Amino acid sequence: MNYKIGIIGYGVMGKTRHTAIDEIKKGQVLMISEPSIGADMNGIPNVSHEEIINNPELDVIIVCTPNFLNKDLTIRALNAGKHVFCEKPPAFTAADIVDIKEAESRSGKTLMYGFNHRHHDSVLHMKRLIDSGEYGKVLWLRGRYGKSVTKDYFNQWRAKKELAGGGILMDQGIHMLDLFLFLSGDFDVVKAELSNLYWHMDVEDNAFVILKESATGKVASLHSTMSQWRHLFSLEIFLEKGYMVLNGLITSTMSYGEETLSVARNRSTAPAATWKDEVITKYVNNNSWRYEMDHFFDSIDEGKPIVYGNSDDAMKLMTILDKVYEQKDF
Repeated sequence: MNYKIGIIGYGVMGKTRHTAIDEIKKGQVLMISEPSIGADMNGIPNVSHEEIINNPELDVIIVCTPNFLNKDLTIRALNAGKHVFCEKPPAFTAADIVDIKEAESRSGKTLMYGFNHRHHDSVLHMKRLIDSGEYGKVLWLRGRYGKSVTKDYFNQWRAKKELAGGGILMDQGIHMLDLFLFLSGDFDVVKAELSNLYWHMDVEDNAFVILKESATGKVASLHSTMSQWRHLFSLEIFLEKGYMVLNGLITSTMSYGEETLSVARNRSTAPAATWKDEVITKYVNNNSWRYEMDHFFDSIDEGKPIVYGNSDDAMKLMTILDKVYEQKDF
């Protein structure tokens, strides 16, 4: 089916989603809504949010707006009978997700969230290996995700709690938390330290999070930071019979370095510190944007539930974030 699509928010992410839609050829963007540009973009009319939501010709709405708009626009679009794809974060709290799920249930429409990192080829390969049981159960995970920001960050909506909902954890660390859940399952114990020692904003510039699943003893640790002075992505997963280490992430700027996955069996005897047994794969193409849009539109076509990035995933994630932000002491 050739879906008729409107995109609300036409910044970097809106343009990225538009490109992916054009590449997979399963729909056509008929209108956009972006206050920072003129009356049209390459012949596509630029209209108000309301005009997109209430347009009876549109089947699908893509929401790529600042965080504070995500919940409201998602619910309004579902209530208008549209299928919805929304960027992360889904909302600010787990209570918000309850409201969204009610609208989703009433509408009978497809809702998917843009947890894009799930769709990287490296992560999908890790998921297949873990699910195969070949390496045993996950014992522990460690994620580091950080970047450096400049003083103009103060002027961005991401620096304001009422617009962003949180700081670096809500902006970037949320992707790593989502990968923990995607690759290893849920956690019920959450311990955290949040700080703003350098930027002194009302949102965190560092988040240190420890997660535990009581039933199995599985533990995960996350450090999400904007005072690292360099971009870094690193996800390590250690299992009963081996490990997987993903360093770097393909982005448009490649500021996180090459996306490289190392996989090996466990080694408990000397020389345990040599790495010749690792299988190393370097990924050079970022197919994640296309995979993500394919999954969304295929789910609509086939009437099947969203598997990667559904509202249940959003609820689990926001429940953890609620527990983290309850421990904020500044």
